[in-house]
Amino acid sequence: MAVKIAVVAPSCTLKREAAEAVLAIADDRGDCELAIHPQCFLEDGHFAGPDSARLEALREVMADPAVDAVWFARGGYGSNRIAEAALTDLPSAARDKVYLGYSDAGFLHAGLQKAGLSAVWGPMPQDAVRQGGEAAVSRALDWFVKRDSSALEPSLQMPAMAFNLTVLGSLLGTVLEPDLAGVDLLIEDVSEHHYRIDRTMFHLTASPNVRKVARLRLGRVGDIPSNDPDFGRDESAIVEEWCVRSGIPYGGRADIGHDVDNRVVPFGAADR
Repeated sequence: MAVKIAVVAPSCTLKREAAEAVLAIADDRGDCELAIHPQCFLEDGHFAGPDSARLEALREVMADPAVDAVWFARGGYGSNRIAEAALTDLPSAARDKVYLGYSDAGFLHAGLQKAGLSAVWGPMPQDAVRQGGEAAVSRALDWFVKRDSSALEPSLQMPAMAFNLTVLGSLLGTVLEPDLAGVDLLIEDVSEHHYRIDRTMFHLTASPNVRKVARLRLGRVGDIPSNDPDFGRDESAIVEEWCVRSGIPYGGRADIGHDVDNRVVPFGAADR
């Protein structure tokens, strides 16, 4: 029986060309059925519809017992605005699903993990329109359908979690913050100056919760704007320095990022 995957957009609007591309990939496989919610194409300024529409669509697919998995359409910004409400009074069917995405979806992932649901970092439908995006989408579908271990970040130690650095820094101290004790914590970022990465690492590594991780690893940091004057150190040096300062074990680089090579990271056990 084909795995039924519902696609919703808690943040920004899904491009129709991406929807068409990802549907074609799924149709060619024959082992999964994608149901792209009409909400994905709504537009309300920056967002894929108003908060109420994004929340309603997410809650609808969470409550649907026929849906096996929920796939977040794309990142951007906005899931934090509905995350707390989405995770309040959860329907029983919500606990039987896997929830997959990355970037801004980290706000939801944090809350889902805290609530005991199966959150997974991995490629999203919008990635289908990137050069080489078919491989990224297929990697996510391989995980949904058969828990293919080749889709995983290759050096994971369980339990693990993965976040965009800026998102993780923003959710610390909120009701969404999960317990990070003993976690293999992977971070990545995109389009941030080196000084901003440094500032976020100061905030992140000062957290008593973050200081309980088993280790911290750095994924790819892409599209870094130039700084005048030059910051004088790159993202690897920044992250390693703050780990040393705070006593957090630095585990080196990780194979995640805002790109088509982004790998899958299940929150918790690898078979979730």
